[in-house]
Amino acid sequence: MDLVIGCRTLENELNTAIKACGKSCDIRWIDAGLHNVRERLNGALQALLDDSGGYERVLMATGFCGNAVAGLRTGPAPVIFPRVDDCTSFLFGGCKRRQNFRDAYFLTEGWLKGEKNIWAEYQYSLQKYGERRTSRIFQAMFAHYRRIVLLDTGCYPIGPSLAQARRIAETFSLECEVIPVDISYLERLLKGPWREEAFLTVRPDTVITAKDLTVAG
Repeated sequence: MDLVIGCRTLENELNTAIKACGKSCDIRWIDAGLHNVRERLNGALQALLDDSGGYERVLMATGFCGNAVAGLRTGPAPVIFPRVDDCTSFLFGGCKRRQNFRDAYFLTEGWLKGEKNIWAEYQYSLQKYGERRTSRIFQAMFAHYRRIVLLDTGCYPIGPSLAQARRIAETFSLECEVIPVDISYLERLLKGPWREEAFLTVRPDTVITAKDLTVAG
C-alpha cells in the first residue's frame, strides 16, 4: 500500500482524485499554514517520512514549496514528488500555464478553510495593530498583485468560496476572477507511471538536494 502526504490546501481535490482512481492508500495531511515558515514545513514533512515504514512508496501531493523539501531524508520507501513549485501549479497541470498569472493571488476552498489563510491573518493584524498599520502592511503585501483568483476545480460548491474571495478582493482593492482548473496531475501522481519529466523519484534513505528540484513545464 502507498502512503500519500497531502497539503490541506488540496484536500477536496486529493480526496476526489483518490475516489476517481479507486486508489487504496493511507493519507497524512499537513496544514496549509506551515508554508508560512519554511523550517516548520520541512520539519513536519521529515517527521512524516521518518514514520513511513511499511509502505511500498510515498506519494507527495504537494509542491516543492519554495524548496522547503530540500534537505529532507527519505525513509525506507521511495518517495515520488510532482515536479511543481507549489500546490497551485498542481491544479494547472504544471508550471507553464500558471506563469500566465504572475499578478494573481490564488485561493481554493481548502486554503480558505485554513487557520492561517490571508483573511484570518488580516483579521488578526487588525486586532493587534489597528486599521492604519494593517492597511500599510497589506498594501505592501499585495503590491505586486492585481487580482484574487479563485481556482474552480469542480471538487467543491464554489458559491461560498466565491463570496469570500470577492470580499477579500474588495478589501484589498483587487479584481476577482474564477479560473477553471483540474485534478489530472493529481490523478497521474496516484496512478503512475511516474515519468522523469513530470515526477521526481527519490530512493530510500536519500537526502534531497536543491539541485534535484527542477520543475516540469
